[in-house]
Amino acid sequence: MSAAIFAVVILLPIFAGALIPLLPFPNRTSMMVYIETAVTVTSALVLAALLNGPEDAFVLFRFTGDLSISFRLDGLGTVFAGIVSVLWPLATLYAFEYMKHEGHEKIFFMFYTITYGVTLGIALSEDIVTMYCFYEMLTLVTLPLILHTLTREAVLASRTYLYYSLGGAAFAFIGMVFILSYGSTSNFVPGGVLDIARLGDHTNRLLIVYVLCFCGFSVKAAMFPFSGWLPKAGVAPTPVTALLHAVAVVKAGAFTVMRVTYYSFGTDFLRGTWAQYVVMALVVFTIVYGCSRALKETHLKRRLAWSTVSNLSYILFGAVMMTPLGLVGALSHMIFHAVMKICSFFCAGAVIYKTGRNYIHELNGFGRKMPKVFIIFTISGMALMGVPGLCGFISKWNLVRAAVDSRNPLAYAGIAALLISALLTAIYMMSISIRAFFPGKDFDYSTIQDVEDPNWMMILPLAIFVIAMFFFGLHSAPVIRGLESIAALM
Repeated sequence: MSAAIFAVVILLPIFAGALIPLLPFPNRTSMMVYIETAVTVTSALVLAALLNGPEDAFVLFRFTGDLSISFRLDGLGTVFAGIVSVLWPLATLYAFEYMKHEGHEKIFFMFYTITYGVTLGIALSEDIVTMYCFYEMLTLVTLPLILHTLTREAVLASRTYLYYSLGGAAFAFIGMVFILSYGSTSNFVPGGVLDIARLGDHTNRLLIVYVLCFCGFSVKAAMFPFSGWLPKAGVAPTPVTALLHAVAVVKAGAFTVMRVTYYSFGTDFLRGTWAQYVVMALVVFTIVYGCSRALKETHLKRRLAWSTVSNLSYILFGAVMMTPLGLVGALSHMIFHAVMKICSFFCAGAVIYKTGRNYIHELNGFGRKMPKVFIIFTISGMALMGVPGLCGFISKWNLVRAAVDSRNPLAYAGIAALLISALLTAIYMMSISIRAFFPGKDFDYSTIQDVEDPNWMMILPLAIFVIAMFFFGLHSAPVIRGLESIAALM
């Protein structure tokens, strides 16, 4: 297979999405077929490349010298590209039903499909310049999705998202410049690219730059104190928030952090330094902070958003341990959280779509009227808690094992944060399910007599996600072995 396949899978959804407003579709069904076909073909090509991908890089174009837009597939990129390519067709199918009455569908699906290609661009980037360019593009193509409803709340959320993203990009840009200045290459290399001969007495300066770069890329991963944009973005349609919170944006933030930590600065340079302790302290605090805010929140989607803030820092926690086991824990939670969180968001979206209810106190008795949705929601909540037999337990176990093995005192505090988070997650997720299934013996079901489960276009993706949660919870060994082979290169 030619390395040009990397450019094809990135450009196909970008151009296919750009054509959506221009094509004269005879009806909505033909538009749906066109979009789903473009997305599914892209995913099939990505999965084929993951299985039989070329080792060579593909240079799309070159700026000057070592600066180029180029793509290559490696272990870390395989994980992120695999998550995106599996989940995007299912998310698109769900979006068809949800967006039926939202309006401006062509514009919505244009940016929705383009975002797929841009996210793949981040996953398949060969060097930090390419990754940074697509990282910036991701902000630009997701901004209209948050703004879609054009309500006052959407405008304010879009501004917040833009301000945070531009600030984060500025810090990330500083990191990129220093990597280009002090690195032997702009490419991603396992173990890092810093040229020791060039460092001289600039070690502390590079550590400061790493912290700035980490914080810059962590804006999209919603790390404290940069997490405020994520709950506000919940005003967007649920297919958007699901991608923001589970697949594209937040995972891009975690992915880029792992890239610069393990493939640019290098863990040998960072491990044991004050910079490692600073970023680990921020991550450990965010784990508890996100769960605490979720427990307090009464809006359904915003509660799940704060849960995402906490769980994204699980991934960052594994990454900043800067050990092979830590990277395995980070990557396993990156995969499993994507499945768990997109499932819970799609359940919330199904409730909002069918009933228009947005607040948790309005969900009394819904479990009896929407049994499929709320059974699936309960299972996803149990997975997020880390119940054995579900995938969330596997990734949390890997993180705890890595923390113990690291012998880092602050990592032990991280274990305590994970335990506190598990308890708070049980409270804020299960309280929703209990309210839905057991509203009290005096509850009048006639007040919700029109509430019912959505159609198959929403239920099918949810069912697949539940199967995946059980499958990975009971048969995760092949996945973990694959992640261990990736981490062994560090």
